[in-house]
Amino acid sequence: MKPLIGISCCTKPFGAFSTPNHAASDTYVQVTDDVIRAVPVLIPANGDRADLSALLSRLDGIIFTGSRSNVHPGQYGGAPHAEGTPEDVRRDAVTLPLIRAAVACGVPILAICRGFQELNVALGGSLHQVLQDMPGYLDHSTPIVPQSSLRNGKAHMVTAVTDGWLHRLSDSASFAVNSLHNQGIDRLAPPLRADAHAPDGVIEAVRAVDCTGFVVGVQWHPEFDYLTDPLSHRIFEDFGAAVEARHRGITGKAAGRSDGLASAAE
Repeated sequence: MKPLIGISCCTKPFGAFSTPNHAASDTYVQVTDDVIRAVPVLIPANGDRADLSALLSRLDGIIFTGSRSNVHPGQYGGAPHAEGTPEDVRRDAVTLPLIRAAVACGVPILAICRGFQELNVALGGSLHQVLQDMPGYLDHSTPIVPQSSLRNGKAHMVTAVTDGWLHRLSDSASFAVNSLHNQGIDRLAPPLRADAHAPDGVIEAVRAVDCTGFVVGVQWHPEFDYLTDPLSHRIFEDFGAAVEARHRGITGKAAGRSDGLASAAE
């Protein structure tokens, strides 16, 4: 039997009557099929109705996905968002406690974009709300253009921390990534360590330390170009190795190192 991978959903209006739907981008489903070789399971953003214990007893790994919405600032003691900032409090109510529970029981985590920010908030960190309005910071936001190649193309360089997770996976200490976010890490959560930075110092990747499972996150979207970008592909391969180890019931170093690195990164 194949492993089961949870994919976090958002609540989004759909159809002529803007009926609430639970949605995740098809790119996460595709990469789960193509690289991780697992069965994707969508996790609805159903707030306090979510049964976290049931999910974690069945899932072999979780991808916390990107989204246009932002984590509610009340979750990290921040000022209210500017008017019109998209939020999804029902998603927050699922993903934040799910992250904490998954870390506690060693279920592998790959957190992407909003999921990356959720990981930091869930474990005790905080966020900058609008990076492009802050002096000295790049504009990390999505260009509003119809061409997907421009929206999702490489936007800036990232430098990996020496001997960190990404440094081990990449062919070079520096590499280009896409950039589709307004918010970013302010105070880094105590269980996390920065694994890569943008030229302006923004943390672009993290890994957990002193935990029993594979816990990593990236601010960009490797699922957009995993078919053409070697590092993007390796990120999902490495996550997949931890998932497979979990699925087989392997514990200790093979199932997920205490520094957040899977055995595939050795």
